[in-house]
Amino acid sequence: MAAMTTKGSGPAQRVAGNSRFAGGLVVALACQLLAAITANAGTLSGKVRLAGTPPPHHKIIMTADPVCDSLYPKGREDEMVVADNSGGLANVLVYVKSGLPEKYRAPAPIGVVHIDQKGCEYVPHVIGVRVGQDIEIGNEDATLHNVNTKAVLNEPFNKAMAGKGQVLNTAFQHAEVAVKLKCDIHPWMAAYVGVFANPFFAVTGADGSFTINDVPKGDKYTVEAWHETLGTQTATIAIDEKSPANLQFTFAGN
Repeated sequence: MAAMTTKGSGPAQRVAGNSRFAGGLVVALACQLLAAITANAGTLSGKVRLAGTPPPHHKIIMTADPVCDSLYPKGREDEMVVADNSGGLANVLVYVKSGLPEKYRAPAPIGVVHIDQKGCEYVPHVIGVRVGQDIEIGNEDATLHNVNTKAVLNEPFNKAMAGKGQVLNTAFQHAEVAVKLKCDIHPWMAAYVGVFANPFFAVTGADGSFTINDVPKGDKYTVEAWHETLGTQTATIAIDEKSPANLQFTFAGN
């Protein structure tokens, strides 16, 4: 575009100049809007713990598929309940369930979310996406997988992925917590995708912690923590721009 109007003072140059001005104005307005939003928003963080003794892990034996078995000849532990020594519980979806201001409008989702079938397991095991967000599911294994979605509110699908390097692109069109992905060929393979209408969600890390930034100021949010086998817990909390809000969830172990 610049090459067309590098020199001279014809109409094209004026158009280019007006375009740059308009572009700068848009950026300035966007920055002002973002500043206004963040000025009236706060951070929600916390930790999810498992009380008591974690249930024992089941060892997955993969002799049914020589490719998988060669990767884990001694088997691999399942990922249903993953807790560290302090009880921090990983792979929990934490999200704002209700309480957003009536005037709040969620921005369009940005970017592509990646899920891999790698080592005959889904990586990551739990993930959150936005409604309509592009999802790319890859097969990094030199063996056949299939992606069978157990969706309730979204349209389920079951797609074979013949071998290494194949990619499946999809998106979910309705909020749902959570859509299960499974492989019928390797029945130990499962993953969960939380689909959300707004960007205020997180998945707990290895220590059970989570952080959700830029939550609009509100007096009574309902926040839910979801785990694939331990169920759900909810809490209410107020959020403002003055100090971070903190929530602690505890699920019962054995």
